[in-house]
Amino acid sequence: MKLKKLLNVLLFILLSTQAKAQLSINAELRPRFEYRHGFKTLFPDNEDPAAFVSQRTRLNSVYDIEKLSFHLSLQDIRIWGDVPQLNSTDKNGVGIHQAWGKIRLDPNFSLKVGRQEIIYDDQRIFGNVDWAQQARSHDALLVNYDDSKYTINLGFAFNQNEENLTGTTLATPGTYKSIQYIWIHKQGNKFSASLLFLNNGLQFIDDINSNNNETRYSQTLGTHLNYMANNLKMTSNIYYQFGNDMANNNLTAYLLSLEGSYKITPKTNLGLGAELISGNDNGSPSNHKNKAFSPLYGTNHKFNGLMDYFYVGNHANNVGLLDIYTHAKIVLNEKSNLNLAVHKFAAAAKIGPNSNKLLGAELDMVYGYEIQKEIGISAGYSHLFASQGMENVKGNTDGNTNNWGWIMLTINPVLFSNKD
Repeated sequence: MKLKKLLNVLLFILLSTQAKAQLSINAELRPRFEYRHGFKTLFPDNEDPAAFVSQRTRLNSVYDIEKLSFHLSLQDIRIWGDVPQLNSTDKNGVGIHQAWGKIRLDPNFSLKVGRQEIIYDDQRIFGNVDWAQQARSHDALLVNYDDSKYTINLGFAFNQNEENLTGTTLATPGTYKSIQYIWIHKQGNKFSASLLFLNNGLQFIDDINSNNNETRYSQTLGTHLNYMANNLKMTSNIYYQFGNDMANNNLTAYLLSLEGSYKITPKTNLGLGAELISGNDNGSPSNHKNKAFSPLYGTNHKFNGLMDYFYVGNHANNVGLLDIYTHAKIVLNEKSNLNLAVHKFAAAAKIGPNSNKLLGAELDMVYGYEIQKEIGISAGYSHLFASQGMENVKGNTDGNTNNWGWIMLTINPVLFSNKD
């Protein structure tokens, strides 16, 4: 009780000094149980399924004054049991998910700098990957222009693993060396369109001759289109990649998608779509040419089935993908809903001389229930029906059942807010 009073006094003093300041503090607690029996790859013989509880804990604060917004998000990511009960320190410790400041230069221009989520359109190329407990954020500078017709973002990032006295070779795995991009969005009454151009630089390291270390750039150019009229919604992605990949192959790749959904009743929405992602014959580049498209920094868990067989830390530079799917969202009542999806998968390129392109099918079911405004629970079950093509791509012909189940509790309390 004394701590609560002290915090209230400090907040009162802080906000009294700047009468127009707005402060909001909220938290998130998200434990999730998962059962994995063929998640991401086909389940092998003589192995036991995986089961565990992961948890994300976050503390978020947003502070606003006339020309400044400041956001700080601290998070702890853990697996229940990854440290002993009497351990003096956590395995991962508390990290910073977001820490950025947004400076409003005038009514149209602003600068946003620091560690931040970058999310555009349907998150196909840039997304926060919120399903992953750690999620994704970038250390970047964004220049933003916004008026009644257009939103334009210029983004810049340059990464190093430490302060060096010489050289700029990046040794941090799993990240880019530098990116520069422009995103332009035009919003209309029924139709909206976005244009993205991304210059993506990856660090190449020559283990024999460090003088050959260099940044190799690929470019992604494309558009996201939206049309909405009455109960009909249509969306499309068209992206093309060129330049060079990490191995210095010439990159020529594409992604095409089209989806339509229709609200047949106020509580039922049905959709049908297809996505084609180019790939390489026999699952690897040849003749210094790479035809495999990479979704780069998108929320790939959202696409191509929830079991993450494609483009979630896997399937890079492979045979590509043709995903034809249908989905339904059913509102059961004011507190609960049910999402269903069926995917039919095939390779976009040749798998091999004795393999059909058909990869299989996946069924996804997700149920959500809102206990109250701050508390929600969701659960899901997915089942993969693998074909011979999938067995060849994944290198497993054991023929086992492949399924995945999970249940997640999300608690989002607002701890303090002086906003109206």
